[in-house]
Amino acid sequence: MAHQPRKFNIKGLDGISDNQISQHMDILYVGYVNKLNEVEERLKTVDRSKANQVFSDFRALKSDETFALNGVILHELYFENLSAKGEKKPSGKLADLLAREFSSFEKWQEDFKACGMAARGWVIVGHCFYDGKLHNYCLDTHNFNVPSCVTPVLVMDVYEHAYVIDYGVKRPPYLDAFMKNIDWSVCQKRLSSIEGGKSIMQMAAS
Repeated sequence: MAHQPRKFNIKGLDGISDNQISQHMDILYVGYVNKLNEVEERLKTVDRSKANQVFSDFRALKSDETFALNGVILHELYFENLSAKGEKKPSGKLADLLAREFSSFEKWQEDFKACGMAARGWVIVGHCFYDGKLHNYCLDTHNFNVPSCVTPVLVMDVYEHAYVIDYGVKRPPYLDAFMKNIDWSVCQKRLSSIEGGKSIMQMAAS
């Protein structure tokens, strides 16, 4: 069955216009869903006997499969953690973890924004099952620099398409706007869904 784009009701954000969200969601994100369907369909009939690490149709499709798939998933997580009416500050276990791993929420925010300036594609606050901690990760593309055994808790798109309508190529004001529109309740639910899971180091030692 073909993948279908998800619907997100995102309006009235502080500093990110409805037009920016609409262009991002209805055109770019939907395009990724369509391309993922196309890649998966072509993989059904591609000639696997000619697979080659230098170039082959099979290699190209398998590489593009991860690009399209992550493009879909990361955009869905991004849209999901944006809201004009959501919780504006982390609380509970999530707030405690951010303060523990980064000394304070303010220090986490400083590091997160620095990642936002350094990354070329995405910034992810991820729970790492290797050490059981929260980290800020920089991704240059959907399928490059993607850490293993990491579950996203907060996702920020820093490609220019995420802010060019509102801010041109000026990224800092977009980062400030993004911070104002995080729905921390969504992030807390993501963290709660993985709480209790052992790190892979703990599993190896048991």
